[in-house]
Amino acid sequence: MAAKKAAKKAATGKPPTKSEVYASIAEKTGLAKRQVAGVFEALAGVASANLGKKGSGVFVVPPGLLKLTVKSIPARPAGKYMDPFTKTEKMRAAKPASKRVRARPMKSLKDMV
Repeated sequence: MAAKKAAKKAATGKPPTKSEVYASIAEKTGLAKRQVAGVFEALAGVASANLGKKGSGVFVVPPGLLKLTVKSIPARPAGKYMDPFTKTEKMRAAKPASKRVRARPMKSLKDMV
């Protein structure tokens, strides 16, 4: 029954919900939905450890599909800049340093599409 719902969702072009993804994976692997949810929670914990302060900054989601990396963006000081449209000087606000997570598809994911 869950397969029919998943097939119907795919036919309409709407992305599946989290519970539909869990149900689909549970059906294909023979695991319970709670076990599948536990696997995803564990995966999130490992990703958090690798991308966090003491981690390597790189995490590969199921090997060969997706590569997550952390990019450190330095702080930007306040200053003046020339507005290209009005040709007047304007003040730019300062921005603090930040970190961005980038997701890059790997070859096997690109080949699937």
